[in-house]
Amino acid sequence: MPSTNHATRRRLWAPIAFGLASTAFVVACSSPAAASITAPALPTPVPPAALATSAPPKPLAEAPSGPSVSIENFNFIAADLTVKAGTTVVWTNHDDVEHTVTASDNSFSSPAIPTDGQFSHTFDTPGTYSYFCAIHPFMTAKVIVQ
Repeated sequence: MPSTNHATRRRLWAPIAFGLASTAFVVACSSPAAASITAPALPTPVPPAALATSAPPKPLAEAPSGPSVSIENFNFIAADLTVKAGTTVVWTNHDDVEHTVTASDNSFSSPAIPTDGQFSHTFDTPGTYSYFCAIHPFMTAKVIVQ
């Protein structure tokens, strides 16, 4: 094992001793105010669910007082409705897309009914009135007027 001389060991320890002395000097000379400085508080993290945006609530449609037909999942519910002559029927669209209420004989027709929108028609004459959605013609139903 080779021997190391005293000068070599001193050269190895000199930088370490200087570093320790410098650290002790900085700590001893720093002001008490500097020792009490803390990092600014970080805001409390917000869970991702709280950041999610959602659509504003839809205004509630006025509930019809007489016979009504609900439009849901691309269906007219009730598909067959029987009413007395002079009755007003109200259709309410609960789908997320527009629909129409169009008589097969063109005796009545609604404009495009938006989500939660309504259309009404008064049936004065007895008979069977078949109707469909002009946007989605597979949607069919009928009103029987007595």
